[in-house]
Amino acid sequence: MITVENLTKSFPGRGGEVRALDGVSLEVPAGTILGVVGTSGAGKSTLARCIALLEQPDSGSIRVDGTDLVSLSGAALRAARRQIGVVPQTDSLLRQRTAAGNIALPLEAAKIPGPQRKQRVAELLELVGLSDKAANYPDQLSGGQRQRVAIARALAGSPSVLLADEPTSALDPETTGSVLTVLDRVRSELGVTVLIVTHDMAVVRRICDDIAVLEHGRVVENGKVLDLVAAPGSLTASALLPELDQVSQAHNANYDRVADIVLVGFAAIGALLPEAASRHNVELSLLGGGMTRLNDTPVARFRIALNGERADAALKWIGERGAVVRHKPTLVAGTAA
Repeated sequence: MITVENLTKSFPGRGGEVRALDGVSLEVPAGTILGVVGTSGAGKSTLARCIALLEQPDSGSIRVDGTDLVSLSGAALRAARRQIGVVPQTDSLLRQRTAAGNIALPLEAAKIPGPQRKQRVAELLELVGLSDKAANYPDQLSGGQRQRVAIARALAGSPSVLLADEPTSALDPETTGSVLTVLDRVRSELGVTVLIVTHDMAVVRRICDDIAVLEHGRVVENGKVLDLVAAPGSLTASALLPELDQVSQAHNANYDRVADIVLVGFAAIGALLPEAASRHNVELSLLGGGMTRLNDTPVARFRIALNGERADAALKWIGERGAVVRHKPTLVAGTAA
């Protein structure tokens, strides 16, 4: 469990002090993948660097499994740092070392004996799918392969937390997929808590359990992705779910009821909407929206229109079966919009 409370961090700027983090608080349950998202300058990378103890916050606390890292110093601080693996945004592999040699670096620094070191490197190369590239140098690897070596190196000391800063930046979709698959394996097979700093919402869709949205150094939204996509006015829903076609209010006059609905899980792929229409003898039309997948869970967002005396009953029935239903205004036919 990672708990951040009232974290602040400022840097000197041309016009005075710039506050990169302004009272940031969030919790990351153990064994989950958290996506930290936001526009450039929102404070994402600064937050990651503070959690990794690469930057000292001005105030606040960072607790990992109950230990406040900010209060540590000396040997205790060095030991705590070893529990946090970091995958930097830039390519940081040593060109004169092979893939295996780069992964071995932290183990050499920790004075791990040769046979144990060799075994650990082999395990990590297998985890990231690069056993056949052990003797290759970085310039002989693709960008995605180098990123996977960097992940393996960050895991060499068996950390409980892994921080990845823009791990898919500048990678093509296929290569991005291979890197995200590795990060998902890190969580599922090793039980490591993963924090991913990213501007790419496709990363959140693919593997994140939780999300923290930053704006101007503040957390403006935080929680389970599947909970937030169903919340009214959610920034996460706006960013992750299919867009709804803009249907004019005048057009709504053609229907008795219009509503936006969000369906999560089985309801998104089942026959819920046709069954509602059949049960309540209403005509149901889709005006916009579509389906997506969030970490293997199907999620749909539609704008639907209903005609019939039991339109309200049909919408109520849909809501009682797990859908989030938000009614849209309709006009009496002939009324100006």
